[in-house]
Amino acid sequence: MSVSAVLFIVFGILLFLNVPIAIALGLSSIVALFMTGVPLSMFPRIIAASTGKFTLLAIPFFILAGIIMEKSGISERLIKFANKAVGHLTAGLAIVAVITSCFFAAISGSGPATVAALGAILIPAMTKAGYGKGMSSALLATSGAIGIIIPPSIAFVVYGMIAEVSIGRLFIAGIVPGLVVGAALIVASLIISYNKDYGQQSRASFREVMVAFKGAFWGLLTPVIILGGIYGGIFTPTEAAGVAVIYGLFVGVFIYKKIKWKEFMTILVDSSVSSAVVMLIVANASLFAWIVTTEGIATAASNLLLNISSNKYVLLLVINVLLLIAGCFIDAISAYMILVPILLPTILQIGYDPIAFGVMMTVNLAIGQITPPVGVNLYVACGISKISLKEISRALTPFLIASFIALMIITYFPAVSLWLPNIMGMK
Repeated sequence: MSVSAVLFIVFGILLFLNVPIAIALGLSSIVALFMTGVPLSMFPRIIAASTGKFTLLAIPFFILAGIIMEKSGISERLIKFANKAVGHLTAGLAIVAVITSCFFAAISGSGPATVAALGAILIPAMTKAGYGKGMSSALLATSGAIGIIIPPSIAFVVYGMIAEVSIGRLFIAGIVPGLVVGAALIVASLIISYNKDYGQQSRASFREVMVAFKGAFWGLLTPVIILGGIYGGIFTPTEAAGVAVIYGLFVGVFIYKKIKWKEFMTILVDSSVSSAVVMLIVANASLFAWIVTTEGIATAASNLLLNISSNKYVLLLVINVLLLIAGCFIDAISAYMILVPILLPTILQIGYDPIAFGVMMTVNLAIGQITPPVGVNLYVACGISKISLKEISRALTPFLIASFIALMIITYFPAVSLWLPNIMGMK
């Protein structure tokens, strides 16, 4: 049996046995390494070479920044501002949920964190207004997935490292596609809400809107500082993560005064645990990716894809289907480490921009956060609303359809991703 067959069969068996993804990647890689005759002493060397990169420092810093922002009370202020601005419209609270998810995505960089921070406030509020727990939870889970599309995004950091493309350009490229997904979810909410007797709020006065804006100002300023600093050449994306931590502490301790110094140790422990989980996946997946590349699996897979069809648009559809299936079973970080070395040669061969592909892949894996059995956003939303996976899955269909339509637009019109970094001159 070939090394590639053993690698994927062992990996598949371990996943079927519900072994954690990081361990499954590592064990299957060790078995494959043993078959190739490569000394197992290579194991720590490959991991050290893959994880000892300056770029990856952005991951623990952005995770820490996201937790600090969540604890600082920014989420409730963003919700209040959005509610005052658009809460009186049809499907007002649903629109508030999507808008605040887009704003918080530009702060947290994580889908589950966005759902957790906003869902605790919005799901009960939407349920009280008549939307129902299923619809409210499904919308929050889906809009929370925008957290890995709109920058700063941990997913883009990992993709940029593997594909060796500019993370700053990826960040800027993710803004418009994230808004496209948000707009699709708003349209879906309006269609669902048509002729429904959901609670309508009275229109807020201009003064009330401005008071809410003032309260949310420091939170709204976060993405401006991060992206403005990167675009202005003041700091790199990795350094921007460190700046986000300092700024978040400043806002949480001195402006909103929600974070007490005695709570800081808990924040550090939470961020350390989350960072360790991500980095364990990166470490073991890097070994898996090394075998995929050195054994020629990536080249063979690329040739197989090109043999399916010479039509660029058919190939993009096949790749989308592959990514959507992968997103059902493995998390985004693992998917990047495993699939980017396999798919990127094909993408380059058909003349598709690697930045646009990074955005397309991220949107696919964002959808993966709301598709069972892995669907981490679904579990977070279910935990908040105390409903079953079956109930939330039933309400998920219109939002999945909206997300698929947005994905097709982003895939077949790469200018959606590229026009903003192009006009800004990002390299």
